Amino acid sequence: MASSTSEPAVVRVSQKGQATIPKGLREKFGIEAPGEVFIYEDEGRIVIEPVPSPEELHGIHADEHERGAAIERVRELKEDEKGREAERAARLRPSEDE
Repeated sequence: MASSTSEPAVVRVSQKGQATIPKGLREKFGIEAPGEVFIYEDEGRIVIEPVPSPEELHGIHADEHERGAAIERVRELKEDEKGREAERAARLRPSEDE
């Protein structure tokens, strides 16, 4: 297994379709076990994200009372993370000069 969380790791998928998220990534992203994650497809990739804890969501709607404000804030946070992931992916792609 890779020693850094920024390098890809190979994990086995069981007959039931279960895969284990490596410990380093669970710790880095605060994923509790047992716990829950969001999983979805984005631009041909499978994305796994931690479900925000109630503590993380606590302040999202403190000043806002309109319907859907909390989920909109979660979407904003997700978009920020997608931007950081896209930057990381661009750095990892081999350049055309290589």
